Amino acid sequence: MGLIKLNQALKRVEISDIEIESEIAFSYFQTLHDADREAAFKRAFQIGVLALQEDRLSAFLARTKNELGTELEALKIMFDLSAELYSKSSVKGTIGETQIAEYLADFLKEKGFKDFVELTGNTTGTISKNKTGDIVCSLEDSDERRIVIECKFDKSIPMGKIQDRDWYGKNMDTAWSQLIEAKANRDADEAIIVFDRSSINPALLKSVGDIAYLPSIGFIVVIDSLRGDFENLGTAFLVARNLALANPAIDFDNDLLLIIIERILSDIKQMTNIKKLVQQNIGISQNILISLEQSQIAIEFAQHYLAKFLNDGTLSKHDLLEFYSGGDVKKKYLAIETTISEWVR
Repeated sequence: MGLIKLNQALKRVEISDIEIESEIAFSYFQTLHDADREAAFKRAFQIGVLALQEDRLSAFLARTKNELGTELEALKIMFDLSAELYSKSSVKGTIGETQIAEYLADFLKEKGFKDFVELTGNTTGTISKNKTGDIVCSLEDSDERRIVIECKFDKSIPMGKIQDRDWYGKNMDTAWSQLIEAKANRDADEAIIVFDRSSINPALLKSVGDIAYLPSIGFIVVIDSLRGDFENLGTAFLVARNLALANPAIDFDNDLLLIIIERILSDIKQMTNIKKLVQQNIGISQNILISLEQSQIAIEFAQHYLAKFLNDGTLSKHDLLEFYSGGDVKKKYLAIETTISEWVR
């Protein structure tokens, strides 16, 4: 009997006990916790199937065989497959939800919050037969205060302001409707809807920019998953978390609250941009320091042989060979490069 069977009734691939001899696979799964390995295997299987369907690997490797090193080939393949996955509506939603949930879990752990992240996109909520609300974050290790996150990878989704809503036309999803629906369906205190920069309505992107806050509705956030940039989500989540944990007995002035939140979002975004500039400048400064040190070592090395020539009136064949080959210049440079790298960590 074969290891792989197809369940026609459930449209499911069933795999019995199987062993895979692969150093790459072993190295990857070795880094994961036992509880995470099954989900990782399913994702790897989906990516592999898509690659086989597209029949792109062999052609790609043939084209780059003589141009790129092995590591760069692997990176290009990974990026190409990621881009291909996100162009496939059948898989991009599921993978995007998983990435966002993983980012949030790491983000909350880094901040020291006792919040719990749960993928809920395959379960119904408080509304009958409704699965809106892909991720629920229970705050302070309790289910009393919750933030719901809806992930949308669809270019057809508009903003959907209430004044633009056509009650007599076809009912369609909008950013507003999904926020309101997710909050109700998951009985959440705050809601966030996440769009990916690679698949968002251009008009919505222009209106939102990076983050937008709609009083009493929720947050609209734009991420860039292909570049691994989820910082906008982290920024919005911190503000949403404060709102969700606020004293419910306080009578909020929505206009004043909007002013404060917009200022917070603006300042946090400015901090993020400054941080990126600093990181870029660190790299530039590191290269400048390395270049300066290389020049300094080279000058000192050449000066040594100049002094020797002026003192002896000649250079031996051995001296000339040593000068031409650079002597111990590289060894001295490597020691300094290590020191500089430690400075900028």
